[in-house]
Amino acid sequence: MSEPSNGFRLFGLRTEIPRWLSATAGLFTVVASAALWWWTTRGVGEERILLYSQLPSIAETIEYFPNLWEADSPERHLLHNTLVSLKRVILGFGLALLVGIPLGVAAGCFAIIRSILAPLILFGRNIPIAALTALVFALFGTGELEKVMFIFIACVAFILSDTISSIQDVGERYVETALTLGATRLQIVFKVLVPLAMPMVFNSLRVLFGLAFGYIMLVEIIQESGGAGGLGYLLNMARRRSRPEIMVIIILTIPIVAWLIDQVLFVVQCWLFRWKYGREAENSGAFRLSRSILSLFWRPANSNSKAPA
Repeated sequence: MSEPSNGFRLFGLRTEIPRWLSATAGLFTVVASAALWWWTTRGVGEERILLYSQLPSIAETIEYFPNLWEADSPERHLLHNTLVSLKRVILGFGLALLVGIPLGVAAGCFAIIRSILAPLILFGRNIPIAALTALVFALFGTGELEKVMFIFIACVAFILSDTISSIQDVGERYVETALTLGATRLQIVFKVLVPLAMPMVFNSLRVLFGLAFGYIMLVEIIQESGGAGGLGYLLNMARRRSRPEIMVIIILTIPIVAWLIDQVLFVVQCWLFRWKYGREAENSGAFRLSRSILSLFWRPANSNSKAPA
């Protein structure tokens, strides 16, 4: 059979493209977006398609960036507020993990528990995030606890649901094989179902954590004290003071930080579940970089052995 043409490979159904082509396509999107941004904000005053108050230019945004990085006041410092928001997300998301994964495993294994939790999962997955803010304000006030509990309530139902689905997606043949070998129900749960389901659970948690990092700003716009901070507060302060550069910088910062966290979690996922994500890990630049860094500090015991002549 003759080799397929380049056009067929490029637009093949569910086929991979070369890494260089994938990177070039992504770079094209970035350049095109930057060009559109430049074109709509070029000129001065009324000459612009989008006025300064609507969208600052690339040059205006870059020029203002050092002011957020070198700010004397912590409440105006970009790094400080990013870490504050990240801390709240980690606390709330960690609490959701402690509750959601054990209950999800139990519900995925036993139908009666799944039926008991079904109304709570239905409520948690379908309540609008904006409406949830009012409920959390009423229950926990506007302090630090409110922000952590907002992330917890916003995420726990999804963690529950994803864990249940992952447990149920484990092939029945694994359970039947364990029963044939004389395993007890607890052994099947903790030695068969949980290990096989965890890669899928971890993968869904990566996506959900990125969403949670965006959710936190909804409750950070309520500033009850001068030291609370957070990206949401910084964004709201910029809106009230008519500083669109700050708003653009924060809007760009959030997906960049979320992407960096996702890459770190992907590396952890590949190391924990190498048996499942081995091939995908080999194609990941983040995983190869982590392996190269690790090799600088640790080498296998047989790495110093001489090759045969």
